[in-house]
Amino acid sequence: MEFENLLKEAQQGNLKAQEEIMRMYKPLLVKNSMERNVFDEDLFQELSITLLNCIMKFRI
Repeated sequence: MEFENLLKEAQQGNLKAQEEIMRMYKPLLVKNSMERNVFDEDLFQELSITLLNCIMKFRI
């Protein structure tokens, strides 16, 4: 599915589309959740929530 369509679906509440976007960005979230080479699960959750909020606010 084209990313623009996936984003529109996610914004309309399609959980599968939201999960797909989260899957696409998971490596970046994990990378940015590392603090001194240790994975910070709380930071990962905060970044995930931020990504979901950004999905809903993004204008196409």
